[in-house]
Amino acid sequence: MTRRKKKSHEDEHVDESWLLPYADLLTLLVALFIVLFASSAIDVQKFQKMSTAFNEVFSGGNGVIDFPSPMPEGSMAPQKKESVSASQLSGLSDEEQDTEELKKLKAKVDHYIISNDITDKFETELTTEGLLVTIRDNVLFSSGSAEVRTRDIQTAEEISDLLVMNPPRNIIISGHTDNIPIRNANFESNWELSVMRAVNFMKVLLHNPELNPEWFSAKGFGEYKPKESNETVTGRERNRRVEILILPRELTTNR
Repeated sequence: MTRRKKKSHEDEHVDESWLLPYADLLTLLVALFIVLFASSAIDVQKFQKMSTAFNEVFSGGNGVIDFPSPMPEGSMAPQKKESVSASQLSGLSDEEQDTEELKKLKAKVDHYIISNDITDKFETELTTEGLLVTIRDNVLFSSGSAEVRTRDIQTAEEISDLLVMNPPRNIIISGHTDNIPIRNANFESNWELSVMRAVNFMKVLLHNPELNPEWFSAKGFGEYKPKESNETVTGRERNRRVEILILPRELTTNR
């Protein structure tokens, strides 16, 4: 009887040599998709982390995605630029820049005062509240009157030109009197007189088309905010005044 030849274990083994190129192909495809994904993403740090992880898995850190980015340096998506203010460019803080602007404006007003030889009627001062321009009441008004005199309209208009600023600032016009009771049928108190002087002076300023009424306000303090004692003639003269307060930029912005 013929004995059937027993098949060897080697004859039953399936040829799996095709798995190697197949695995390489899958690896390349995965790498390709990673590169495509990274090219469309703007999160560079995330891509670098993914690149490192896949390199360690597929090639021990030296493979097709070994580079930190598939895009040339400088060709990444543009980052949002932060706005740079004028104060940052000059190296000054916003507060310092604002102070410098007010100093320049003060110098401009001072030049006008000196050029017109009216230093005894006008004065300027930088305060914590802003730039304060003080005008004696006898420059603009007759005694006991709230109407700007015709002969002083030109002075008020010249002052309005000095207040044209870009960007504009909030400006407060305030009226002040001494403590002598008013003897005038038109006003019951110094407070009313001071209010109307501020309002009427502001109206003349706003004849200037370059000034926006939105930035102006008027106040009347009567005798209640004296600069000097009302016990002397000189003190009472200094207390009768109109003030222009040009506010700092911060107060203008937060208006």
